[in-house]
Amino acid sequence: MLTQIYNARILTPQGWLKGGSVLIRDHKILEVSNCDLPIVGATLIDAKGMYIVPGGVEIHCHGGGGRDFMEGSEDAFRAAVKAHMQHGTTSIFPTLSSSTMPMIYAAAETTEKLMAELNSPVLGLHLEGHYFNMKMAGGQMPENIKNPDPNEYIPLLENTHCIKRWDAAPELPGAMQFAKYITSKGIVASAGHTQAEFEDISTGFQAGFTHATHFYNAMPGFHKRSGYKYEGTVESIYLIDDMTVEVVADGIHVPPTILRLVYRAKGVERTALITDALACAASDSQEAFDPRVIIEDGVCKLADRSALAGSIATMDRLIRTIVQKAEIPLQDACRMCSETPARIMGVLDRKGTLEKGKDADIIALDDDLNVRAVWAMGELVEGTNKL
Repeated sequence: MLTQIYNARILTPQGWLKGGSVLIRDHKILEVSNCDLPIVGATLIDAKGMYIVPGGVEIHCHGGGGRDFMEGSEDAFRAAVKAHMQHGTTSIFPTLSSSTMPMIYAAAETTEKLMAELNSPVLGLHLEGHYFNMKMAGGQMPENIKNPDPNEYIPLLENTHCIKRWDAAPELPGAMQFAKYITSKGIVASAGHTQAEFEDISTGFQAGFTHATHFYNAMPGFHKRSGYKYEGTVESIYLIDDMTVEVVADGIHVPPTILRLVYRAKGVERTALITDALACAASDSQEAFDPRVIIEDGVCKLADRSALAGSIATMDRLIRTIVQKAEIPLQDACRMCSETPARIMGVLDRKGTLEKGKDADIIALDDDLNVRAVWAMGELVEGTNKL
């Protein structure tokens, strides 16, 4: 079946195409064209002049719709993924906070089952921890945090195939060996929940730590120690040109002024936008999976208010925040939600841009940047037909 989305402002890798069409067949983009004439025999969708942009690629998300990926169950995964898809996410790497090995194995089993399904939005598992600096635990569960342990991670990676990213603190004993091992398996190594200074970040980058977890959060900036000044993790990452970053673009985890700074310094191609969403995102629920967490001022915090613990953001909120509060062009906001995360995770060959031959993952946005329709692999996502 041929589907034509026409009368649209389409974001292509070359820029905006005004008054164009996207043709979809067999879950793929057949063509992106400046021809706006309806095609006889096609299922016609009038975009009414709205923005048509690539579907969001979510690389750091803990849950949604009232469910958390740490639950490990198929039911929890499906509910959380569905909730985020209704807000513009069309591909997702479910994230586990620092977990026990049984929890990781359970989530890996579910992830592999979902990945095996035809046209699945689930592309792999992301482990945020548990090899973190205890002093920078933030909202992580401290009882699960430890130094990298090859007796854990080697058997895990020998017996599973779905883990695509793993975060750790580069300064920990064994972290360099950990990074070299996981990157040899094609897994993205990301620096996070860390007190690393420049030498740690520089050495870590050479060992494989090429990405930074929720940049600016759970990492120090410029600081003094015994009267002397030291670069923090933040400045060290800025100094590694090829190191990519992700930012929680809810306007709270990182203020709009700093979002603009990251954009200027790292650029579109090295900055990804993430939700870092917890179970209460895309939900009427006011409870998080972690009983230590409360929702206040539009963000998740530890109950003692000592640290932020995650967000309640969705993909569409990221776009609105970046454009309306950080004053970054819509074209670049969308690229940081789709193209850049797809590149970081090695799926840009099929995701992240609207091009012939790629998966038909598409969002329709109105002038206020509200989601009016979402197509994942060419299929309209339930509950999003508002054209």
